[in-house]
Amino acid sequence: MSTSSPPLRRAVPFLGPTLDYLHDPTAFMARRLSDHGPVSHMSFAGRRWTVVIGADACSEVLLNKDKAFANGPGWGALVGPFFDGGLMLLDFDEHHRHRRLMQQAFTRDRLDSYVAALSPTTSALLDAWPDDGSVLAYPALKTLTLDLATAVFMGGAELARPGELDAVNTAFIDCVQAATAFVRLPLPGTRWGRALAGRRLLEEFLTRHLPRRRAGQGDDLFSVLCRLSEDGDTFSDRDVVNHMIFLLMAAHDTSTITTSTAMRELGRHSTWQERLREQARSLPEHPTLAELDELTDFDLVIKECLRLVPPVPVLARHTVKPTEVCGVPIPAGRLTATMVHHQHHDPQWWTAPDVFDPERFDEERREDRSHRHAWEPFGGGVHKCLGMFFAGAEVKLLLVHLLRRYAWTTAETTSPLNYLSLPFPADGQPVALHRIDRSAA
Repeated sequence: MSTSSPPLRRAVPFLGPTLDYLHDPTAFMARRLSDHGPVSHMSFAGRRWTVVIGADACSEVLLNKDKAFANGPGWGALVGPFFDGGLMLLDFDEHHRHRRLMQQAFTRDRLDSYVAALSPTTSALLDAWPDDGSVLAYPALKTLTLDLATAVFMGGAELARPGELDAVNTAFIDCVQAATAFVRLPLPGTRWGRALAGRRLLEEFLTRHLPRRRAGQGDDLFSVLCRLSEDGDTFSDRDVVNHMIFLLMAAHDTSTITTSTAMRELGRHSTWQERLREQARSLPEHPTLAELDELTDFDLVIKECLRLVPPVPVLARHTVKPTEVCGVPIPAGRLTATMVHHQHHDPQWWTAPDVFDPERFDEERREDRSHRHAWEPFGGGVHKCLGMFFAGAEVKLLLVHLLRRYAWTTAETTSPLNYLSLPFPADGQPVALHRIDRSAA
């Protein structure tokens, strides 16, 4: 064990090493791998789990050649009541059917139209940010990306009641944070109880908008899902609402995490900030998807940010039959935590893995090719994220508009990330902004 690692906390009855994971996931995973090997068993959040750590072991789970690992009951144990029916929680034939239909909503032409809608909306929303001074980047970006998701995925929530979008944002947060709730009962005041109420609010919100989207010809994702059809197969109203709740969460949570990580690192590395700003200024006011594709330095930075802070550091699975990983038997009915975060920081695959170094992804180095699953921020196998290209375009577009408007700095040391749910900066990530004179530029 490295002498610089935080001390391992004593396991708590019922919780096992849950608190140790929440305290420092990276150190916890490294110790777990060192002490117990790539496959081990432990109690986590009150349940018995098999823990899979390391690129080789995670690869076996993600490729799932014998179809022993299911997503639905795995994620269902954590957030099932809140994201039930979302693509990530479907398996085998049902997953294949829904994914096949949904692919039509993420074609190149569709992505072009989403980017065209995103750019002017992003520009208008960022114009409302302060000219100078400090801003808490994470909550500001979270509000921004929810507004974008509402505009692009729903075509604008013109039926939203006053203050309702704030309630929608809170509902998403409550649903995600319930994943590590210790009390899993519908009790008022508990995280589980708040998440159940949040799910009901989201269902009501989307169901109220659904008839208009069914009847219209809009290009927003909500309208597109209502119209998808293949050989007479379509989504039911329930399917559409389930997918929208999951996609809205995934779209604005993961983009927020990645953009805030990029702001943190660019605020510490002025050379990279200027390098990206120069590329951003070469584009027209509202760049197309093809023009965003040419931003090669942005690709390097975004990939490095996804390596440092993968938005989903652990992937949940559940065994539907006995299997084995790296020769270790895993019984049927076992919850499995596939801890992909560790391989993103494994010195076996990465040079100085804790250092911000985007050029590790350039063609001359390509450290991400050191192992097939050394870099896995979007999952793998048949469940690889369907929206990964949209997410990349959205983060690029956000950074383009930010870099054109602002120069910023962030402190060299910040509060640790909070891993109560998806990772987020515990201090909100203060950023010192300075508005750039765009006309002079």
